[in-house]
Amino acid sequence: MYDSYELNESIQQAVIKYSDSLVRVAFTYLKSVSDSEEVVQEVFLAYFQNPPVFATSEHEKAWLIRTTINKSKNVLKAGWFKNRNRIPENLSYIPSEEHMVLQDVLSLDKKYRIPIHLHYYEGYSIDEIADILQAKPATVGTWLARGRKYLKETIGGL
Repeated sequence: MYDSYELNESIQQAVIKYSDSLVRVAFTYLKSVSDSEEVVQEVFLAYFQNPPVFATSEHEKAWLIRTTINKSKNVLKAGWFKNRNRIPENLSYIPSEEHMVLQDVLSLDKKYRIPIHLHYYEGYSIDEIADILQAKPATVGTWLARGRKYLKETIGGL
């Protein structure tokens, strides 16, 4: 197990290393930067309160992503989230070409949106995505192929 200094150091390193990636994963579900940041805070709070022991840094990252996905799904199920008026996000910091692609990716059904994000933005292989999403690799490959097909139809083969 960890002593308190090692635990604090480990969590601090994880926050520095994975925060941006986890916010992007949550954003693919929630489509809101502020909600995504809040979910990531909850993930690191859970990490701090009940620290798991990881064999590798990849195992740690996979656990953080899986926890982020689960917490994002919980937010989506919450009654207050469904019934609120959304404030439009200011995504002006993203180049206009990427903004259009991001909007198209976000318009996909989540079963295509999440694997596309994990594969193209986070660099995970199909097998790794299958582990994270608790699905078969063949299913993940199908989701990626269909997501790419929908994007190609939407974007027009860019």
